[in-house]
Amino acid sequence: MKNFFKTAAIFFSLAFISVSCSSSGSGSGNDDDGPAAVAPTNLVISSEIVGQDDQNPNGDGSGMVAFTVSADNAQSIQLTFQGGAIQTVNGANGTIDKQFTTIGTNTYVVSVKAFGTGNTSITSSTAVTVFYAPQLVWSEEFDIDGAPNATNWTLETGAGGWGNNEAQYYTTSLDNAKVEGGLLKITAKKQDFSGAAYTSARMKSENKFEFTYGKIEARAKLATGAGTWPAIWALGENYASATWPSCGEIDMMEHVGNQQNTIHATLHYPGHSGGNANTNHMTVPTASTEFHIYSCEWSAQSLKFYVDGNLFHTVFNSTDLPFNHDFFLILNMAMGGNFGGNIDPNFVESTMEIDYLRVYQ
Repeated sequence: MKNFFKTAAIFFSLAFISVSCSSSGSGSGNDDDGPAAVAPTNLVISSEIVGQDDQNPNGDGSGMVAFTVSADNAQSIQLTFQGGAIQTVNGANGTIDKQFTTIGTNTYVVSVKAFGTGNTSITSSTAVTVFYAPQLVWSEEFDIDGAPNATNWTLETGAGGWGNNEAQYYTTSLDNAKVEGGLLKITAKKQDFSGAAYTSARMKSENKFEFTYGKIEARAKLATGAGTWPAIWALGENYASATWPSCGEIDMMEHVGNQQNTIHATLHYPGHSGGNANTNHMTVPTASTEFHIYSCEWSAQSLKFYVDGNLFHTVFNSTDLPFNHDFFLILNMAMGGNFGGNIDPNFVESTMEIDYLRVYQ
């Protein structure tokens, strides 16, 4: 009986080998594995920048580009853009519309891959240089006289140093913050108030306007006098749960009267805050006598700071930094403190005037 089962096992094994060989036979010309692989060829890529002409070689500012692709024998064609975004054309040809939204004129490399049958493919790439002008999404023009617009702003109050050993008490008084003649005027005054020797104003857009990325722009004439510390800046809206500096802070413009001709731009984040912040400065001799345009271009790639269009500080952004979530705007003028320094004993009052504050995306 034992020999019978051994003989049977050998027979069935031989039968299985015979069937397997015949199913892959080469003499009949019949192939049950499907059609032979056909690789795509002749991959062609062209691009049309919307609004491109002799006066606008990089487009009309919309950032829109139409990519037309084709390849012989292609089942589909895939376009991969910088940053990892992927769009696919089904079939051997088609057009993909793509908007590039990094502010200014930038060059982008697009990788293109055409797929054939049987896991075959061919690749190529193209580069386009595109101009993007951001669109205005929020603005404060300060065109209605009186108290700052409560739709846009909350006036904060109090003393306590505000984490910087500042000397002022922030009030809601028109003496410290008012709109007049198309300008916001934030005035610091030598005035005894609730135990403080100075009064001033601090206003924020928290819960009224918050945003991620864009271009922030302000036209302002700054205060003067030793000890003054006007600022135009933004704070991470999650500061209550992500304790500073983990929430991030973007100081688009800071000026101190003890460094009268110097404009500072600074980022605060873990490992770089306070006296170790990521900062740079620019000399502006007329900061307190003339209006200048202060701006920050903030994207997932970088934060760039300008005075009158002149770049003076760049910080590269990444997912490791707290600059990829909503922030709100703050306008204020402190007195003294860690950065403001010693206050002139003869100081009486001084004003920061802001013509407008705008955010583009």
